[in-house]
Amino acid sequence: MRLRSLCYSIFVLWVLSSCGTPKQRVLQHANTSVLRVDNIKINTDSVKLPGTAELLAEKQTTTMPLVLTADDTIKMMMREGINRNVDWAEAIHYDIRKPNFVIIHHTAQHSLAQTIRTFQLEHTKVSAHYVIGKDGRVVQMLNDYLRSWHAGRSKWGNVTDMNSVSLGIELDNNGREPFSEAQINALLILLDTLKTKYQIPFANFLGHADVAPARKNDPSVFFPWKRLADRGFGVWYDESNLVPPPDNFNFVDALRIIGYDVSNLNKTIGAFKRKFIVTDVEETLTDYDKRVLYNLYRRYF
Repeated sequence: MRLRSLCYSIFVLWVLSSCGTPKQRVLQHANTSVLRVDNIKINTDSVKLPGTAELLAEKQTTTMPLVLTADDTIKMMMREGINRNVDWAEAIHYDIRKPNFVIIHHTAQHSLAQTIRTFQLEHTKVSAHYVIGKDGRVVQMLNDYLRSWHAGRSKWGNVTDMNSVSLGIELDNNGREPFSEAQINALLILLDTLKTKYQIPFANFLGHADVAPARKNDPSVFFPWKRLADRGFGVWYDESNLVPPPDNFNFVDALRIIGYDVSNLNKTIGAFKRKFIVTDVEETLTDYDKRVLYNLYRRYF
C-alpha cells in the first residue's frame, strides 16, 4: 500500500512540473536540444557514385569557354538589332541583305587544307565564303548572306566596305603558278550559280587587287580574266577596236570611272596592267595601255 502511495506521489509531482505557464513552456523548449532519429534504412547497393571519367568530364564541361556557331551569332545579332526603348510591331515584307559583288583571290598558301585551317584559327581574322582546290573541289565556309572578312580595306567606285556587299572566293594557288583547268572549270560553275541566284551584274566580278591595289596583287597574272569575261563574269576590252584615245583623254578619271581607287595612282596602274595587259606590269601607262583603258572606259561612260 505504501509503495502504491509513493508511486502516486511521484506521478503527481511529474505532472505538476511539466505543466507550467506558456512562457515557461516556450523558454523550456527553447533551451532543450531536440534529437530526431531517422529510422529509414538506405540500400547502399542502389546508390551509384560517379566515376573518375564522369567527374573529369563534368569539370572540363564547366571550364570550357562558350563557342558560338555562326547561327548562334546571327540570332544574337538579330536580338541586338531590336531597339528595346521603342514599341515593337513586326513587319512581314523584307529581304535578307544579298551580295552584289564577287571578289576572287588566290590563297598564297600551299594547300586547300592549309587555307581551311587558316580560316578556322581565331587569331588570323580572315575568311572567305568559298575555297576551291586545284582538283576542282569546292568548299563553302560561310553562308552567302554572312559578311566574310576577305577584302579588308577596300574600295570600288563609291563602295568603301566591300566585305558588306560581296562574296569572297579563294583559289588554292601560291601566286606563282598557273591555275589548273579543273579549278577554273569549278570556278565558272560556281560563278554561274551565284550570278543567277543573286542577279549580280557582269561588271561586278572583280579581283582582290582591283579593290585594294595598294595592298594586294591577287589573283596573279596567271588568272584567265578574258576567259571569265567571255562567259559573262567581268569586263574585257575589244581587242579588234583599240583606237587611240582623244587628246583630252584623262586616264586618271577613266580609272576612277571604271571603279578603281586612284589615291595611290602608281599601284592602281600596276593592278590595272596585271589584269588587262599581263605581259607588262610596270606602273606607267604606254600608248597601247591607254588604248586598252580607253576601250574599257567607253563601256562604263
